[in-house]
Amino acid sequence: MANRSPAIKHTQLFINNQFVDSVSGKKFSTINPATGEKIIDIAEGDKADVDRAVVAARAAFRRGSPWRSMDASARGKLIAKLASLIERDIGHLANLESLDNGKPYEDSIFDINCAIDTFRYYAGWADKIHGNTIPSDGNFFSYTRKEPVGVVGQIIPWNYPILMLAWKWGPALAAGCTMVLKPAEQTPLTALYVASLSKEAGFPDGVINVVPGYGPTAGAAIASHRDINKVAFTGSTVVGHLIMEAAAKSNLKRVSLELGGKSPLVVCNDVDVDEAVEIAHTAIFANHGQNCCAGSRTFVQEDIYEEFVKKATDKAARRKVGDPFADGTEQGPQIDDEMFNKVLNLIESGKKEGAKLECGGQRHGTKGYFIQPTVFSNVKDSMRIAKEEIFGPVQSIIKFKTLEEVIERANNTTYGLAAGIITKNIDTALVFANAVEAGSVWVNCYDAVVPQAPFGGFKQSGTGRELGEDSLKEYLEVKTVTIKIPVKN
Repeated sequence: MANRSPAIKHTQLFINNQFVDSVSGKKFSTINPATGEKIIDIAEGDKADVDRAVVAARAAFRRGSPWRSMDASARGKLIAKLASLIERDIGHLANLESLDNGKPYEDSIFDINCAIDTFRYYAGWADKIHGNTIPSDGNFFSYTRKEPVGVVGQIIPWNYPILMLAWKWGPALAAGCTMVLKPAEQTPLTALYVASLSKEAGFPDGVINVVPGYGPTAGAAIASHRDINKVAFTGSTVVGHLIMEAAAKSNLKRVSLELGGKSPLVVCNDVDVDEAVEIAHTAIFANHGQNCCAGSRTFVQEDIYEEFVKKATDKAARRKVGDPFADGTEQGPQIDDEMFNKVLNLIESGKKEGAKLECGGQRHGTKGYFIQPTVFSNVKDSMRIAKEEIFGPVQSIIKFKTLEEVIERANNTTYGLAAGIITKNIDTALVFANAVEAGSVWVNCYDAVVPQAPFGGFKQSGTGRELGEDSLKEYLEVKTVTIKIPVKN
């Protein structure tokens, strides 16, 4: 049940299965984006705390430790138990998520169910990770072993706090790694609560560590730490560059990055316009537009352009914005003052550069960081709203003529996270899917992300993959063993 004032039990760092204060004793405030008011103070981790967490994670990874000695099937049971504990406490976690992040309560429930599914998927993988035997030339017997990469640092964003935690922890735990996680400073509450559930589930000391803090301090310490074997980051492309640089300058740790996007959604003239408007609306306005793979460039074929714009505008204007805990709320606030102002600035740029504002474009209400659902038509590819990642509730509707033309325009970006097409012609869908430069392509749907299928980007939208079997590869080393076979004369 929705509760605007959930009990907050954990505000300290979680290191070596214990909640502890930071070395410095410093704290920072986490803010309710619906009101702009402080929720509570959280212990602020920095380099000294990351060092402590890495020591604990390194000890837990040592050969002969309870975690390294554990049967793979037992490791899978622990992951499954964690999923069940999250399911048990889903209402409380959803209240924490909506309070800290601002997303509607029912959206938080949905996200947490997706996190549960992710953990259960990887629980099933734990005892199915194995190598191969190889028919080597000569008198040799060769085989491969899949071994955990070691201690991993993980840095997650604020837009899907518990879901991104599951995307990072699931494959890492299945592979047998130990972890130091930094949640976003805007949304630390659910990560700390799930850390407490990991202890209840029975994970050994040091396997899971959570260090809230800021990117330039705690995040930078993870990226440059010489005893961390891999870093996984979800966030902006700008920060992704910094993390890859830090990894290269320290110990050449492995890096996987899930970064930004400016994803095209192409609407062809053979569609049911009402259905296409619904898909496109959800593609951009879900999670207040705070979605790295949001369909933020809506390309509509010229024959149906005017009809689409009218219906898309009507739908956006009816979208219910407000209290995340109120029944029927579809859109909550942006995460903080910085993102609120960034979105409004980009909306102003759209007006100044000649796009037609069809609806929205203003602050909603007087308290918190709410922005009206906004629709622009007559958007040109050269405009900032068509090039930059807005990360807000802003739909840019762009006209196109032919499939070949729109493919070229869709690919004219430094990003390549996702793309979509709505059409009744399978040939059109396949031509687009094969030609567009994106890690995920959705046909007659959008943002259809499931635990079983890999997710990640082309170009500057990242390296490596989340989810599916491919995500496991990010947390595994391949060792080749070759044995000489005696030959009898």
